[in-house]
Amino acid sequence: MHSLPETGYCIGEKNPVAELFYGRLNIEGAMALLFFDKGSKYRQLLYQLKYRDRREVGSFLGKLIGSRIQKSGFNSFDMIIPVPLHKAKFRRRGYNQSTIIANGISDILKKPVNEGILIRKIYTPTQTRRGRYDRWKNVEGIFDCSNTQLLENKHVLLVDDVVTTGSTMEAAGSCLLKIPGLKLSVTAAAYSSN
Repeated sequence: MHSLPETGYCIGEKNPVAELFYGRLNIEGAMALLFFDKGSKYRQLLYQLKYRDRREVGSFLGKLIGSRIQKSGFNSFDMIIPVPLHKAKFRRRGYNQSTIIANGISDILKKPVNEGILIRKIYTPTQTRRGRYDRWKNVEGIFDCSNTQLLENKHVLLVDDVVTTGSTMEAAGSCLLKIPGLKLSVTAAAYSSN
């Protein structure tokens, strides 16, 4: 625990994660728990969660995020929404790592998780080896929202596993921000500046 490379970026403060969205997405706050730099032994945590069915890693990281948000005092969310997987990718993997992280956050903040409102309607290949522009083009228009009346005038926390350029969260958040009165904050288990 003492050697975890925590960012120290709290959700209500200005920080490099929030700066990714300046001029791109109207957010209330942003944070990421860990640095996700190349060569770090902690990259394995997320690899184990995402590709090796180690769901307990996601729950652990989600609870850490929840406790950091709780300590920051910036936890006025009404609902937590994980970035969804496309149904084909979900069938292949069997779970959504962002949902597991979101459930861990929910355990601490006692806010509901809703997987049914934000929908990934288009299958996209992995973003891992793409540059900034290619990432943005890869996720443009891939999300849709349903039952939007449930989120009118609500504050939502959008959750993903890793934020690099912010393209996926921007696409998902843009969809959510079409809902009247919605306020948006974002968080991820890790932040990669690479």
